[in-house]
Amino acid sequence: MPMQMIWGFFRGTLILVAKGSRAYYVWVSSLLVLIGIGALAYIYQMENGLIVTAMRDQVAWGFYISNFTFLVGVAAAAVLLVIPAYVYHWKPIKEIAVLGEMLAVSAMVMCLLFVTVDIGRPDRFWHLIPKFGILNFPQSMLAWDVVVLNVYLVLNLTIAVFILYNLYHKREPNKSFTTPLLLFSIPAAVSIHTVTAFLYNGLAARPFWNASILAPRFLASAFCSGPAFMIILFQLIRKYTRIDIKNEAIFKVAELIAYSMFINLFLLGAEVFKEYYSDTVHLAPLQYLLQGLKGHNDLVPYIWTAMIFNVSAFFLFLVPQTRENYVTLNIGCVLIFIGVYIEKGMGLVIPGQVPDPLGEIYEYAPTGIELLVTLGIWATGLLVYTLLLRVAVPILTGEFFVGEDGRTAVIVDTEFIRRADHLAEQSFRD
Repeated sequence: MPMQMIWGFFRGTLILVAKGSRAYYVWVSSLLVLIGIGALAYIYQMENGLIVTAMRDQVAWGFYISNFTFLVGVAAAAVLLVIPAYVYHWKPIKEIAVLGEMLAVSAMVMCLLFVTVDIGRPDRFWHLIPKFGILNFPQSMLAWDVVVLNVYLVLNLTIAVFILYNLYHKREPNKSFTTPLLLFSIPAAVSIHTVTAFLYNGLAARPFWNASILAPRFLASAFCSGPAFMIILFQLIRKYTRIDIKNEAIFKVAELIAYSMFINLFLLGAEVFKEYYSDTVHLAPLQYLLQGLKGHNDLVPYIWTAMIFNVSAFFLFLVPQTRENYVTLNIGCVLIFIGVYIEKGMGLVIPGQVPDPLGEIYEYAPTGIELLVTLGIWATGLLVYTLLLRVAVPILTGEFFVGEDGRTAVIVDTEFIRRADHLAEQSFRD
């Protein structure tokens, strides 16, 4: 009986993701095309080696790790919904917290893919599997990163699926199961970005990264970019589905972004002051980033654009009148997303390696292959979130639920209003 119930739910989800409006088909098809292009670019990279990228001995981490670092923050930002929803039991956010958990899952999928494509021989991952290889845990910081990233992915996926499965059965999720997991997801979210920061600031030969405030900077910026993306998503979901996302939930998230951005800017300013005021040899990477170094200044216009975007967005979110106006709110969200993407991506990874320990300067810029692979991975993450959303929305709106027999999935969706088994039979006939 339980297996029949699970199979009914699973079959219903397959029907849901295969059916939709014309816009849904166009969106999914577009993502699949981009994924295919990215896959072809990655095959070319595998056949020819990492030499097709712009990474070299001087700059061993590039665009892939930049995106990885940024997306770890997006994934960690789900905690900004979990705390008010499940610690303070604030209903407007509790009703949509599962959407944040799903975003964390999608972001973690992209994180793991970016790490995979950055490795020259990903087929050797088995060396990390205990008993088969040597994970070297807990001595290796990289091993810590492997553990926390995978634990956080499984944790968020388990929470989201369990909540949706119970709502599908028209019952409240068992709190004795969900509450410990949700509370554990808070330190888990902090840990994934903290360990990522430790990977950087544990490298003593890289003074730009070797700063104790790097971890809190990572967390502060994460609570800006991830929620900014959520605000845009929530508006789209509210507009094109029947999910009722209240204004106070969106505005509360925006208020939290303002506090986080202040901390992010303050910590950045503290680091800039320390380096410029001390004026030691360790100032070189920051000089390269902010003003150029020995005629090399490729990143200067990007980082100043990011700083202008972040400061402008901070004031938009700080003032209640602009924070609660959807035009200025959305402008602020776009500015924050782009600003943090630059600051925490190329603006962090590349200057940390310039100049290298031998004093050489190699200006890195991603190649076309790197851009195409990255595009494919982002499309994969968006596809994962789209498919999760395609199942979650009908459950949350009461349009996808179990029938009276306790096994058959009933779908009362805007696109089709019949039982799942009848739809399945029709799809086989078609």
